[in-house]
Amino acid sequence: MFEKLMDYFNKQPRVGTLSTADANGKVNSAYFGSPRMVDEKTIFMGLGNNRTFANLQANPRAVFMVMEPGKTMMDWKGVRIYVKMTECKTSGGKLDQMKAVVAKHAGEGAAKMMHAAVTFKIEEIRPLADFGQGWEKSI
Repeated sequence: MFEKLMDYFNKQPRVGTLSTADANGKVNSAYFGSPRMVDEKTIFMGLGNNRTFANLQANPRAVFMVMEPGKTMMDWKGVRIYVKMTECKTSGGKLDQMKAVVAKHAGEGAAKMMHAAVTFKIEEIRPLADFGQGWEKSI
């Protein structure tokens, strides 16, 4: 079942957001194109030196929401993936690798904006709209 989730999370195009909060609980939500689910427990992405990056330094927990529209609101698909940042590299091989991938897909300008390579551990998965059906039925 996690292979289906990985395929869903990684497909393009998609609409995806990452919501974070700072140490005082002030929230932020932003869309990202770089997150990749690399296995059933891990998400890897690049970040700029921005509010999301600052929030994760103060509070490592976040929520990815990935969704795709349907004909009606009840036809929308998606998941909410609750994560905890486990690694943040602002230099070295992982960041260089992320910059190379971003440069290939989004251009050198986007790659230059990458400040950190971040790894998240998946802690919980919920459907976009949770009516007790489980996330497996929401993608």
